[in-house]
Amino acid sequence: MPRTNKAIELLEQGQPIYYETVEERGYEGGRGAARTWADYVNYEMEHSAFDVTRLSEFMRGLIDGGPTPSGHRMPAVIVTLPVDASDEPVIRANAWMVKQVLAAGVHGILLCHAETPGAVRAFVEAVRYPFHTLGTDAGLGVGRRGSGGQKGASVVWGLDQAEYLRRADPWPLNREGELLLGLKIENVRALQNVEASTAVPGIAFAEWGPGDMGMSMGYPDKHDEPYPDDMLAARARVLAACKANKLAFLNQVEAADVVERIAEGVMIGAGPQNREAAEIGRRHTRRVMPW
Repeated sequence: MPRTNKAIELLEQGQPIYYETVEERGYEGGRGAARTWADYVNYEMEHSAFDVTRLSEFMRGLIDGGPTPSGHRMPAVIVTLPVDASDEPVIRANAWMVKQVLAAGVHGILLCHAETPGAVRAFVEAVRYPFHTLGTDAGLGVGRRGSGGQKGASVVWGLDQAEYLRRADPWPLNREGELLLGLKIENVRALQNVEASTAVPGIAFAEWGPGDMGMSMGYPDKHDEPYPDDMLAARARVLAACKANKLAFLNQVEAADVVERIAEGVMIGAGPQNREAAEIGRRHTRRVMPW
């Protein structure tokens, strides 16, 4: 069967992907985002209201506004959660957030301030159903996602419940999985554990979060280049950890540097000039799939 998650489909082909962060929420926001130029949309809930009702309306708008120009039911939707992954107990206590956004039918989650491998393992376990056991021999515990949310999520994905349950597992741990999980390694505490955190099975991508990383190093506003040497060293360490653990590295790209970034190893492009950069990057990598 064709992929539900277009972002995973492209990464499987070795193609870099590009996203946009949606500004308008609710049903009309979804309708407007349905035919986005981007490969996935970032639905930011870290610094905005954790409103799952509006998220559900957004997903419904995507369905009604679709399909995408590539023929997918909708673009993939990756949600950033407001919880900071400071340790395992914090993630265990806030796993309800994971449960609720997945029930809304999203295609992935980006975990902010991923500081410890224990927190990352708890995150992956919160996403997974207990009957998906790949990786439980490599340090993961049994999945903790419960029954109930699959009904609404399967409708959003356009699948019957049995097929949704089969596919609702993290890729690339499960090669048939359709959920894309990422980490923000965005402070000095997270940086200390980056090699172990990015090695946790079930994670597909990571970024270094320059704005928060800079603040944790004492810089009030260093979100954008040029970066001081200690921030450049942090970025290099996160990139190296991603390469070592075969994760996609997320970084800002611009029209002037997207080809260079791709050569460096960037596989997920972000930034205010992302559309123009995406067009250049897609031509450079000879993207044949319509977008």
